[in-house]
Amino acid sequence: MIKFADEATIEVSSGKGGNGCVAFRREKFVPLGGPAGGDGGRGGDVVFQIKNNLRTLAHLRYKQHFKAKNGCDGEGSNRFGKDGEDVVIPLPPGSVIKDAETGEVIKEFVTQSESERFVFLEGGKGGWGNTHFKTSTNQAPEYAHAGKPGETRTLLIELNIMADIGLVGFPNAGKSSLLDFFTNARPKIAPYPFTTKIPNLGVLHVDQERDIIIADIPGIIEGASDGAGLGIRFLKHISRTAGLLYIIDVSDDNCFSAFQTLSSELKQFSAELAKKPFAVVCNKLDVEGAQERFETIRKSLPDVMVLGMSVYNRQGMDEVRKTIITLADTVKNTKPAATSKKKKTVSAFMAERSVCDTDEIQYPGQEQ
Repeated sequence: MIKFADEATIEVSSGKGGNGCVAFRREKFVPLGGPAGGDGGRGGDVVFQIKNNLRTLAHLRYKQHFKAKNGCDGEGSNRFGKDGEDVVIPLPPGSVIKDAETGEVIKEFVTQSESERFVFLEGGKGGWGNTHFKTSTNQAPEYAHAGKPGETRTLLIELNIMADIGLVGFPNAGKSSLLDFFTNARPKIAPYPFTTKIPNLGVLHVDQERDIIIADIPGIIEGASDGAGLGIRFLKHISRTAGLLYIIDVSDDNCFSAFQTLSSELKQFSAELAKKPFAVVCNKLDVEGAQERFETIRKSLPDVMVLGMSVYNRQGMDEVRKTIITLADTVKNTKPAATSKKKKTVSAFMAERSVCDTDEIQYPGQEQ
């Protein structure tokens, strides 16, 4: 439980731009050398990047402060300062970046491509050296620009697991057994409630070209939307799924009201989550009297797809597998890319420098 972390608060800072240099060219046989102060380097950026080998945010629990390097100051002989190094923060697929104070969503990573990089804070621009301020009336300017400061922000990072199908049910309903049967996941299975304490993912192999990811979250109990139990905390991990499977234990006398209770808890947590395509799977048909309960539930829900299965004796498993594939095909779990204004690209090196003409503060450099 400790190793699974789906939330973390971190502080990030971009680098400060280097100061411009005040220097003059002084060489033998060069009587009119003039100003020769170089520009400061650009500060490093704060960059987020997806890493598929990460599954939780545990690495952000041990390091909460990330700061990019500052740009180096300019030097004499028109030497530019070195740009500061970026700080790259790795995140698992499905991560959401929010402002810690306002809760505003800044960025959602809804793909698993490691090529996806997000520059959150840009480093400060480097200041101009005194070379830029030489004029016919001021041939020896003794001032340069300061580098622009970086920016610091506090962020809340949340993890919403990327999955196609989510399993929802009461504790000990058989969700972990179903995941173990269909996928390569090996969750803890025991004959008592609350054996699942963290979300588990498994991959159902459909064919050589396609896989379906199934998410099993801790069991939900009545009153979960008011904070009871563990399941409501992890419901966000099935918010991006294409469909849901409600797993009902028909060996329990309370099975007749299970679907209504579960759907009510999901609706109170998120109306959008409750609207997802779903099917109801009645588990443990091998138990005495379970078949009769299953038939009663199926008749009480005429407009709902109700299936019966038993992981113990493999009854109905093929039909459940087909239903999982159908649900995954019903809704393509892709969101249109957010439209954003195309950033103006500037190829000139000087465009990366600070050019505030009103900020004429003197910063001495290394004269040569």
